[in-house]
Amino acid sequence: MHQASYEIATRGRGTVDVTGEVASAVREAGIETGIAHVFIHHTSASLLITENADPAVHRDLERVLARLAPDGAPEFEHDDEGPDDMPAHVRSMLTNSDLTVPVTDGRLALGTWQGIYLYEHRYAGHRRRITVTVQGA
Repeated sequence: MHQASYEIATRGRGTVDVTGEVASAVREAGIETGIAHVFIHHTSASLLITENADPAVHRDLERVLARLAPDGAPEFEHDDEGPDDMPAHVRSMLTNSDLTVPVTDGRLALGTWQGIYLYEHRYAGHRRRITVTVQGA
């Protein structure tokens, strides 16, 4: 078993590719077969496995989430940190706070067009922490 934590700087709302960090933890674990579990320690950011070739996929996802959880919506009571506060929490609940990826032949067993992304849901940039736990043989 191996565990590593990474701090990821975001530039505000949008995705940050963290596939490299997760792959690094898998290499450090030195396993051939197993799983990599990725967890984000925040309630206003999330994790995704999604398209890594066409950035239009990320823009389309943002448009969908903007309709589902619009900033400043009058039905949201929680706005302590601004109009993007509660929408960020909703977006996080609609996506993932953790992911599990198989490890095969010592590498992440992602599909051809898949990448692992941290999705920042707040307007402002933040430093986000992810923890990767790798287990296997």
